[in-house]
Amino acid sequence: MTTTLSQPMIDFQNLDLTVADASLLTDLYQLTMAACYVGEKLDQRTASFELFVRKLPQDFGYLVAAGLEQALSYLQQLKFSPQQIQALQATGLFVHVPERFWSVLEQATFEGTVWAVPEGTAVFANEPLLRVEAPLWQAQIVETYLLNTINYQTLIATRAARIRDQAGDDAKLLEFGTRRAFSPQGAMWAARAAIAGGLDGTSNVLAALKLGQTPSGTMAHALVMALSALEGNEDEAFTAFHRYFPDAALLIDTFDSIEAAQRLAQQVEAGERSPIRAVRLDSGELVSLSQQVRSLLPDTLIFASGDLDEYEIARLKQEGAEIDGYGIGTKLVTGTPVNGVYKLVEVDGKAMMKISSGKVTYPGRKQILRQWDESGQIVGDRLCLIDELIDELEDQTDSKSSSGQGQSSYTPLLQTVMIEGERVQVPEELGAIARRTRESVKSLPAALRQIRQPGLAPVEISDALQQLTERTQQQIQSHYTKSN
Repeated sequence: MTTTLSQPMIDFQNLDLTVADASLLTDLYQLTMAACYVGEKLDQRTASFELFVRKLPQDFGYLVAAGLEQALSYLQQLKFSPQQIQALQATGLFVHVPERFWSVLEQATFEGTVWAVPEGTAVFANEPLLRVEAPLWQAQIVETYLLNTINYQTLIATRAARIRDQAGDDAKLLEFGTRRAFSPQGAMWAARAAIAGGLDGTSNVLAALKLGQTPSGTMAHALVMALSALEGNEDEAFTAFHRYFPDAALLIDTFDSIEAAQRLAQQVEAGERSPIRAVRLDSGELVSLSQQVRSLLPDTLIFASGDLDEYEIARLKQEGAEIDGYGIGTKLVTGTPVNGVYKLVEVDGKAMMKISSGKVTYPGRKQILRQWDESGQIVGDRLCLIDELIDELEDQTDSKSSSGQGQSSYTPLLQTVMIEGERVQVPEELGAIARRTRESVKSLPAALRQIRQPGLAPVEISDALQQLTERTQQQIQSHYTKSN
């Protein structure tokens, strides 16, 4: 089949992503590797890839897994349309691939099994968030999309969880990051992950409605400035806005926060205005401003925004700020990335690992066994092979408890979520994920919840996994030595 790029098979000017586009939202080398597997008749060999983070971002003691729902949705809908195949052929990059490669793409549906930790679960470095077991070409080609959604949503959910942990359970926390997110799609995922991580809502109207939420927000300086200019003064702007949205928070820092609060307090006292439910401060020294506003409007909720994050919230609380809620934007939806990777750990029943300097991986299909004490606190994790017997590990725990170290138990974190391309669990409600996040974070050792210089994660490698790692590394090095 011969085509040219000038043929209108795909709208090359429209970069808006649709569900049908997702199969081509991948790096070129995924397709070239798939073509090579087909040519070498290896494409149907069973392979296992695991998605994990080698190293946590600086000052992170844990991560909160997120993005699984979008990952599974993508896998369920994976297919290549005739137009997409024609567009690939028209690039001229695939002229030497076997003809069967195009047949493989034409008939493509994801046929694999997926294991994953539930969204909202706290995890540590080198622990698989997800494992794909599928025909080699399928397990390979989905890497880019899986990393894209899970890396980003895990970052946002983790930041949201840290913010909630610092702000406390009673604070009202809203996601305001749409205008700073890296793309419209990113804004949607950020809103979802922020709520999954513990925030109460989002100002993103589309995201909120799609998630079954009520959009949250206040007002902008533009309204205050426009109505002040056209209707006389700031008070007229407040009055007009409350005429239509009587319970909304008033943004009082457009001109002078304290003067605005004083006038509002006088008007309420004189019966000229209904009690003010909430005000928002978006600039200035928030500690002193919030304290002064509280003295003037003692029964009014004070909401703060303006480049806030967990560090600034911790400072505000420590210095006695009178703030009831926070709007979090730029520093929630951007920042140091979660550098998750997706690596082959087994192919055709043979363990595989990467041994290059600084990027060594653990071979074999793995399970995370989380140990809890009798009070429900996390004692530590054991990274082991999936065929290790949990009962044996529990026996070891029982022997420790009999020696006076207390009762504890292990729970496997990775669950089967898809078999032969079909989901085996119903999608979780966002509220359930958010509750899991909070419970998971609260069960962590206090040192891991610190936002500066957190402690080291209590993860140990099982003897069997350590032995497989050493044996596999020796085999690879021996083979490499012989071939050279």
